[in-house]
Amino acid sequence: MSYFGHWLAIKSFKHDGSLHRIWDRGLVLENNDDFIVIASKRTKVVETNGRCWFTKEPAVTIFFKKHWWNVICMIKEDGISYYCNIASPSLISNGYIIYIDYDLDVKLFPNDYTRILDEKEYSSHKQIYSYGERLDKVLHIEMQKILDKMHKREFPFQDDVISSYYSKFLRMIKK
Repeated sequence: MSYFGHWLAIKSFKHDGSLHRIWDRGLVLENNDDFIVIASKRTKVVETNGRCWFTKEPAVTIFFKKHWWNVICMIKEDGISYYCNIASPSLISNGYIIYIDYDLDVKLFPNDYTRILDEKEYSSHKQIYSYGERLDKVLHIEMQKILDKMHKREFPFQDDVISSYYSKFLRMIKK
């Protein structure tokens, strides 16, 4: 099933299989062999501790099926910010997009500044969840790939592509 035009929820898990966070919905704009693209605005997010909040900015999110990361492209007044989660490849199961979150994140700001986030959390969880050397190596290789793509502004770090997806989303929700 392509899921194009369907609303799906998103579930992220921790390495031990415990639930990390749920986003209540995103509209599928594309689903191919390599990635799933969804868009949303004012999405409800539920944390494992029960705390609920709503996203502030509209976003286009790309979930890769073969790479160890996904990216939330936040549409802001000053431009698009890209927030990458180092995470397992994503898949669709029982109406949810699911993946394992590995804590490390990197953000690309509209002015091309990049910042690696949550390194202390990653170090702590590496011990708690027993990530292992092989997984640690894969995750750091993926981080370098992301930084390289950000620097070169390769897909998905292309404002025109993300703007096009967002325009498509706006057209679809008006129908």
